[in-house]
Amino acid sequence: MSDLDDVKVKTRKSYAESAKAMLDYVENGKTFQTDKIITLPTSIFTDAGRWEKEMSAIFEKLPLCLATTAELRDIGDYKAADMLGKPIMMVRGKDSKVRAFLNVCVHRGAPVVAEGCGHVRRMSCKYHGWTYDLDGKLIGVADAHTFGDIDKSAKGLRELPCEEKNGLIFVCLTPEQTFNLEGFFKGFLDDFEELGFADWHFLGSRVLTGANWKIAFDGYMEAYHFAALHPKTVAPRTPSNIAHYQAFGPHLRIGFPQVNISKHLNAVPSAQWGEMEHKGFDFIRILFPNVSVFVANKITQLAQLFPGPTPDKNITVLNYFTRKPPPDSEAQESLEGMMDFLYKVVRDEDYWVGNHIQTGVASGAHDTVIFGKNERGNQFFHEYVDWYLGLRPDEPSLSGATGT
Repeated sequence: MSDLDDVKVKTRKSYAESAKAMLDYVENGKTFQTDKIITLPTSIFTDAGRWEKEMSAIFEKLPLCLATTAELRDIGDYKAADMLGKPIMMVRGKDSKVRAFLNVCVHRGAPVVAEGCGHVRRMSCKYHGWTYDLDGKLIGVADAHTFGDIDKSAKGLRELPCEEKNGLIFVCLTPEQTFNLEGFFKGFLDDFEELGFADWHFLGSRVLTGANWKIAFDGYMEAYHFAALHPKTVAPRTPSNIAHYQAFGPHLRIGFPQVNISKHLNAVPSAQWGEMEHKGFDFIRILFPNVSVFVANKITQLAQLFPGPTPDKNITVLNYFTRKPPPDSEAQESLEGMMDFLYKVVRDEDYWVGNHIQTGVASGAHDTVIFGKNERGNQFFHEYVDWYLGLRPDEPSLSGATGT
């Protein structure tokens, strides 16, 4: 048996365990619960000092999923953007390795590639034309005979830690900071190997802004709001207030049963339940601290949530993928419609209420917010944020929760 076969067997067994739990929840009126509700101060969404600690202890230290293999398929492909106030670029080198750099020329600080995605043979500053190869090495100084002597070998682009794994590209925003993806993800990236995500096709992205990054991210981690907030979009497909959680370190695979889960799962042997994603249930895959991946039957949405310039704002990039490129213009148009639908649900429903929540917590009406026993994913997420900030002594655990 190959390594990929081993991964498929292991992940599908885990999927099947989640499917069994979700079927039980739907048929017996239950959901995943822990033993207590928790309250948190509203200041976690408004306090500037806390926001700065989140930036320094979490977003500047942990590996962040900033791009995908599908966006940087070929040698010379690059992606550049302002991410968390830093000009970041990733480029695939001649050795096929993806590297990340600060998009800042060593000469006078100008960018060396334009924002967005593109393709280059080399990178050249638009201010004075200093040129770098795909490895970030300085290879050309404009009019060098008039500029003066410079040691090009010591004046390359500032590199950032970067690693590509199973179709996802991770970067740490602090130079020389080390990270261990295997240790951080506890096997969770096997999901993306099982999906074959490295070979998927990138369709495009949509950008929107919203409330504090944790307010926005909370909406991805529970089904309690489906009936009230999504009565015509999500609730007809997915029952409200039913979800199943599996943890991999700080990361979560969240199972959401479909209303017809009994019909689908009871029609096949239980040994096949691990192969039934989209056919009776769906998963949201949460990559701590800020990525949510929803793999649907025809289209996949990968949401990247970045803290904005102030505590009350976030910038979200919704990226869309398919397993194969659309075969014709009609299929492309259909997928564009799906992208627009998913984007509008997030913008007009989830982020609409998030903006009102931000106004509400800032008003001083209440000192705390409440997370119920049925909102264990949200509790777990905030526990991990506090742990990384050094506010709790023990690393959180999802254990002890049951479906009741």
